[in-house]
Amino acid sequence: MSTSQKKAICLYFQVHQPFRLRRYRFFEMGHEHYYYDDFMNESILRKIATNCYLPANRIILDLVKKHKGKFRVTFSLTGIVIDQFRLYAPEVLASFRELAETGCVEFLAETNSHSLASLMSRERYELQVRVHREKMMEYIGYEPTSIRNTELIYSDEIGSWMAELGYKAVVTEGAKHILGWKSPNYLYCNAVNPRLKVLLRNYTLSDDIAFRFSSKEWSSYPLTAEKYAGWIKGLASTSELINVFMDYETFGEHQKKETGIFDFLKHLPETIIKKTPFNFMTVSEVADNYQPVSLLHVPSPISWADEERDLTAWMGNELQTAAVNKLYSLSDRVGRCNNEQLMRDWVYLQSSDHFYYMSTKFFSDGAVHAYFNPYENPYQAFMNYMNVLSDFEIRLNTVCPLNIHDEEVNRLSADIKKRDHMITELQEKLARLEKKPVVRTKPGAAASKKTAPKTAAKSKTVAAKAVTKKVAARKKSGRK
Repeated sequence: MSTSQKKAICLYFQVHQPFRLRRYRFFEMGHEHYYYDDFMNESILRKIATNCYLPANRIILDLVKKHKGKFRVTFSLTGIVIDQFRLYAPEVLASFRELAETGCVEFLAETNSHSLASLMSRERYELQVRVHREKMMEYIGYEPTSIRNTELIYSDEIGSWMAELGYKAVVTEGAKHILGWKSPNYLYCNAVNPRLKVLLRNYTLSDDIAFRFSSKEWSSYPLTAEKYAGWIKGLASTSELINVFMDYETFGEHQKKETGIFDFLKHLPETIIKKTPFNFMTVSEVADNYQPVSLLHVPSPISWADEERDLTAWMGNELQTAAVNKLYSLSDRVGRCNNEQLMRDWVYLQSSDHFYYMSTKFFSDGAVHAYFNPYENPYQAFMNYMNVLSDFEIRLNTVCPLNIHDEEVNRLSADIKKRDHMITELQEKLARLEKKPVVRTKPGAAASKKTAPKTAAKSKTVAAKAVTKKVAARKKSGRK
């Protein structure tokens, strides 16, 4: 059987931890400029390193050696988590570098800040991808050839940018509303630039491990490697490629060691290799060995978040939209600034997690949004972030003040907004007038109040002229 005839399973893990902000009071604004809760950041990262990163990396390294190249896996490490590893857990960074050296582990490119830059500016997005690539080469010793966007955010346009940057494949969500009747278990390509191969997450199989593994209420509990491999085998006749994507923190953090998650991970590769026709491949290997079955049309951005698989986890309410717009309104000026501290803060303030904490989804996805959330409610998250952002803007004004061009643009923008507001008000008034009922008079009815006085005056004038004519005629005839 040739490589192209084999069926592939792609196992991909996201590794990301945000920098959490200090509780920033309004009266501190303009006086204190260090925004990060170092104690919380270090304690959380050390905890997850102990529970997840170090033991899981050891297991994967052992599995790679045991199966002699037959077990392969793909990671994406955000630029922010690399910075945290350097600060708080350099041994974790070393363990990822050791995995890269095996040749069986791929690392994807992405945004350096784990940001929403792709939704705001192509230039900013591509800059972040370039910074992340350089960071991966320096600290992991790996140059990515495939890519993923923050939280698997993807659209036709974003995919075309990735292709033009030279990447061969992207991973994103197998969302029902963009697939329709199609299956996520095949390879697709970008609708604008077909050179970019598109791998779609099978969210049912992925969430069986990530969310349902330890749920005793789940009908398939307990989940074993044999049971899972049986599901994979059952899809062989209708699938070519199965993509299982999840947060790496699933192993040991979201699903605790006591649930048996590490034993599941240890036995899964061997069970799949022996009992199914599927072979483990990395994202780029899939792109090299398989041909797309069709174009994938994604006109509006999708993601892997929540039931909607859209952007509402980060831009679903007015708080989030206001915060995102305010942040990126500063981007041009930050780009002209060479201040190292400001640039560092700019990187961390772009993290999508800040806006995720502002989500008002309190129902089916509320528990997911609450995990590791340092705030009591989304309004507190918004106020804290906007206070920090205001202080950042004060510093930016000092280091890189508004120039004449900026002031003129701001003035013109204000004038345009004012004019648009006046036009809107006039349009509303006109609409109200057009909807006002017209009073119609019946034939023979009295005239309206406005026309009545004019009609009466006219009648008096005509009557006076008639009297005058009669008097003149009588005098002429000699009659009194």
